[in-house]
Amino acid sequence: MRKKILITGGAGFVGSHLCRRLLNEGNDIICLDNFFTGDKSNIIDMLENPYFELVRHDVQEPILLEVDEIYNLACPASPPYYQFDPVATTKTSVMGAINMLSIAQRCKAKILQASTSEVYGDPEIHPQPESYRGSVSTTGIRACYDEGKRCAETLFFDFHRQHDVKIKVIRIFNTYGPAMNPNDGRVVSNFIVQALKGEDITMYGDGTQTRSFQYVDDLIEGMIKLMNSPDEFTGPVNIGNPNEFTMLELAEKVIELTGSDSKIIFQPLPQDDPLQRQPIIDLAKKELDWEPTIQLEEGLKKTIDYFKSII
Repeated sequence: MRKKILITGGAGFVGSHLCRRLLNEGNDIICLDNFFTGDKSNIIDMLENPYFELVRHDVQEPILLEVDEIYNLACPASPPYYQFDPVATTKTSVMGAINMLSIAQRCKAKILQASTSEVYGDPEIHPQPESYRGSVSTTGIRACYDEGKRCAETLFFDFHRQHDVKIKVIRIFNTYGPAMNPNDGRVVSNFIVQALKGEDITMYGDGTQTRSFQYVDDLIEGMIKLMNSPDEFTGPVNIGNPNEFTMLELAEKVIELTGSDSKIIFQPLPQDDPLQRQPIIDLAKKELDWEPTIQLEEGLKKTIDYFKSII
């Protein structure tokens, strides 16, 4: 039987991949997006499918829909976008969670929250297990995103305990791949676009800070496995690639794979920018039988090919 699935932020980078995968699996998809960071070009191939419905709507406002499952992805995820209107960013996470949880409560639908590794802040524990409570500034320029996502997790667990809503919480670590916005300010897209244009590659800090990068297909697989897991497993669960790279290593790999002559230039590190990020994924392996299969070089090649096609 077809499931009716609501995907908020469905025209965004990750959301569009999730829409396509779940549509191809024979589901009825409602893609909800206000197009602040989403883009119709990401979903244009699905618009004529009778089982795909696009709704322009902001999750900060309530909406009445009848669905079986909800993937709540709506929120700008790159610093330039979420810092552009930080109040709206917090409202998107908090009001969006309340409005989507209310639909889940009314429809007895299962709901997944796309949380983030940013809930760990600038971590004092490395690598990060789900049990780590984080080191987050409540007053810094990243707090609108970090604290908004933390509050959304709180709301999910309170709706679960108070109203018996079936919840899933996934903590997503740095993800990249085709359909990324070339101007979204995230490090993988920044480096690739600068390299392809032959521009200097902008390195913030000294390049020794680390991230763990997962290819988008691995993330989508993890999300669907979490949604389909037994109801008693709520998460939160880390979904990310535990292979850790310095920013300098990433820049050098991008220069090598693009054959670029770009030089690396150094700029000051932005406020509250985490110095380390690496997931422990033992819980995902145990509960979901999930681990990433696409490593950095293979994923970068696919992403570079995408950016070549649009630049």
